[in-house]
Amino acid sequence: MTASQETEATGHARFTYRLRVSSTALAKLLAEWDRCRWIWNECTARSKKARAEEEKCGPARLDKMLTEARNHNTWLGDGSSVPQQQLVRDFGKSRAKALKDIKARLPMRQRARMPKYKKKAEADPSLNYTRRGFRIKDGRLYLAGGIVLTVVWSRDFPADPSSVRVYRDRLGHWYASFVVPTEAQPLPETGAVIGIDWGVRETATTTSDAHDLPHPEHGLKAAARLARYQRMMARRKPAKGKPGSRGYQAAKKLTAKLHKKIARQRQDTGRKWAKTIVRDHDALAVEDFRPRFLAKSTMARKAADAAISATKRELIAMARKHGRIVHLVHPAHTTMDCAQCGARTKHALPLSERTYTCTVCGAVSSRDKNSARVMLVRAGLNPAGDDRVRADGPQVPSQREPGIPVP
Repeated sequence: MTASQETEATGHARFTYRLRVSSTALAKLLAEWDRCRWIWNECTARSKKARAEEEKCGPARLDKMLTEARNHNTWLGDGSSVPQQQLVRDFGKSRAKALKDIKARLPMRQRARMPKYKKKAEADPSLNYTRRGFRIKDGRLYLAGGIVLTVVWSRDFPADPSSVRVYRDRLGHWYASFVVPTEAQPLPETGAVIGIDWGVRETATTTSDAHDLPHPEHGLKAAARLARYQRMMARRKPAKGKPGSRGYQAAKKLTAKLHKKIARQRQDTGRKWAKTIVRDHDALAVEDFRPRFLAKSTMARKAADAAISATKRELIAMARKHGRIVHLVHPAHTTMDCAQCGARTKHALPLSERTYTCTVCGAVSSRDKNSARVMLVRAGLNPAGDDRVRADGPQVPSQREPGIPVP
């Protein structure tokens, strides 16, 4: 298992490694997770009660609850305080984000959900340790509480890690994800810019024909096998409240394994395409598209298979890693504006109409290509190197969106 590197924040990256867990370490990890899960559920209960009674339930009150719980429960105090404190902080962040969205009166599909109870049979273990809760010695990972794990090292750290997250996936595999400070790896300047429009028929349409990303259809190619595994699960489905048979557990594992393979294929495709985009262009005008609403449309399955959010995340992470600038452009009316003259149609174009024709200047082009060029205009980038777009073409300043540079 090779380490995966994912840019998390400015100057930091995640390095993920597979873990070999002994039976003794497994018992200790699961016991630690039981304590943390109890704390999370207690925080959830207190949060619900505070909301009902219109009381405050901030981090200070939750920290006090944790201290009292550890003093009164020997079982809870036997575990390390580091992952428990981190869990309380994670709960506070999750709750604050949900309350902020509610106060802003965002639509339900855009809101972060309030924290829910973690059920033992459904929630996968996830433990966070800060620098004082772990150390690496002789190639092994030592966690607070006397937990010793064997790490499958596949690459060296560029610097000492500041924190680690130990978690288990649906297949039962354990991983350690380290946060490591990194330095940007700038690429040579090319003087080129590019506009990117997201879609379902093609995952990404750009102003350069050579850099378009067609729909990879990883999920469609695996649909037959996935349906077979799901039928196996349906035939062996246990009665409510009863554990599944060995056959049910085997079919469930095959389904999870295929889902993970598809997710990795999508991630690999997105990273390779993002690397090409970042290598060949200095600045990127990217549609700030959030495809969550597509989950309830007739295009839900194809949109999910396109993995727009994952591809966009990989693109921004790759740009940050190599010191490129990304402008996130608001998607409103990008399919209605003309990239040549800035005129806007009086009605929204139906999805079946794939050709954009401007009624003012007479420009005719592909609907998605026109939207990609609109990204460049709104970001204020000079489209001189773009195909079929004039460098001195008229622009509408009022329609520009401020660029968001990625450090």
